Amino acid sequence: MLKKLLLILFITLNLQAWSQYLLIPMDETQKDHLKAYGISYWVISNDVSVEWLLNYRGGSFLIPYADAIKQECTIRGVSTEQISSATAANIKQEISMPAVNMDVVKLDKQPKIAVYSPSGKQPWDDAVTLVLTYAEIPYDIIYDSEIMDGILPKYDWLHLHHEDFTGQFGRFYAAYRNASWYQDQVRTNTVTANKYGLKKVSELKRKVALNIKDFVIGGGFLFTMCSGTDSYDIALSAINTDICETMFDGDAAESGYQEKLDFNNTLAFEKFTLEKNPMQYEFSNIDATNKHIKLGEPKDIFALFEFSAKWDIVPTMLTQSHTR
Repeated sequence: MLKKLLLILFITLNLQAWSQYLLIPMDETQKDHLKAYGISYWVISNDVSVEWLLNYRGGSFLIPYADAIKQECTIRGVSTEQISSATAANIKQEISMPAVNMDVVKLDKQPKIAVYSPSGKQPWDDAVTLVLTYAEIPYDIIYDSEIMDGILPKYDWLHLHHEDFTGQFGRFYAAYRNASWYQDQVRTNTVTANKYGLKKVSELKRKVALNIKDFVIGGGFLFTMCSGTDSYDIALSAINTDICETMFDGDAAESGYQEKLDFNNTLAFEKFTLEKNPMQYEFSNIDATNKHIKLGEPKDIFALFEFSAKWDIVPTMLTQSHTR
């Protein structure tokens, strides 16, 4: 009888060891990478730590096994592999080897995310909200009024819509000045500027840009795309300079404004040259879109730099789950 009980106990312990971890692969075997990120967020939000295996199979996630987690992965269509604690230990031992460009990062706090996005945008016009919604990662939408009212310290991450922080309304004047959506945008932004005692939308956007800069200096994370990237630093460089022509703010730009830009105020770019033709849909030479168009798709290729997972953790995180 004792031998039988010991055998049952041995089998039970081995079964428990075998099913102790869920590995969420992020290489080509993963059916839905975006949903997988959402699962990791969901697990952390339920007070369970996740281990991010940087550069291991595309940056896979290792999670303590639980039936509820396995079931949620199945519901969301996320690929998983059930592994034993011994297998998990072997994986982490491989990752820890000095000669291997991998590392383990423990994730135990879900970030509170804000997306800077105008209320009038179409659902397909904002890639960030599309991705977060699909991945089932919660976020709040905020815009100029919320930032001016000091809401940013509530958040860990701020994602920028492809915004124009220079107050030139996306430089869409030449093509769309008679369009109702453009006129609505001008009117809405002007009302918001006036609400805070400002005469120009460019002044409002500069103050918003400065609030965002304070958020970053205070430890907040900023993700930006499209014109939100270059127009943001342009706005910071022109804090004390009027670069907007009459059709944008009612008066002419300052003469010689290019030479008056202060690159000490910017976060990422410097020594850029502004596009002076207000009818041209372009802000500066930061954006290389036209060069890429001329180059042609077959030649327009790049390779992601392989950062050191053990030393450059953040850039390594930002290049996980990508093909080369």
